[in-house]
Amino acid sequence: MSDNDLTYEQRVAVARLHALLELLPTALDKELAPAGLTSFEFTLLEALHGAENHRLRLTALASRTNATLARLSRVVTGLERKDLVLRAPCEEDGRATNAVLTDAGVLLFGEARPLYDDAVQRIVLNGLDEEGVEQFASLSLNILTRLDPDRRLAVTADGVAEACAADPVRSP
Repeated sequence: MSDNDLTYEQRVAVARLHALLELLPTALDKELAPAGLTSFEFTLLEALHGAENHRLRLTALASRTNATLARLSRVVTGLERKDLVLRAPCEEDGRATNAVLTDAGVLLFGEARPLYDDAVQRIVLNGLDEEGVEQFASLSLNILTRLDPDRRLAVTADGVAEACAADPVRSP
């Protein structure tokens, strides 16, 4: 046995993490099905809803949703078909494209939010007190920081996404 061999407890912890990563998106998708959204689509709508003028550059949106540009583009295309999001040229940078939440997107987000919040409370947070939530967030960030050492994804950037010169300035 070498120094790098995993202990039984470490194997169990990693197996549970794998199971969580496999099962959670499907469980959230099922909860959001009445709204006609997947959990990733909801996350995208949430990022746009929270942005100034419901508008973000696609690169910033990819960072905020922890997605590759290719995945983001596919999902935005699907949301465009549903009239929830539209693409618009970036006024500050002609080479860039913005995603904009439509009025229909705002309405659907408002309808889906209680479904999502309830699902997360029941599936993820139920039984955790404030300290447990802080520990969960800290453990998750610890792992994510190693996965994203350059801090390109908003979730590993201490809650603050990297600003792009053409992104609208948000007040604190």
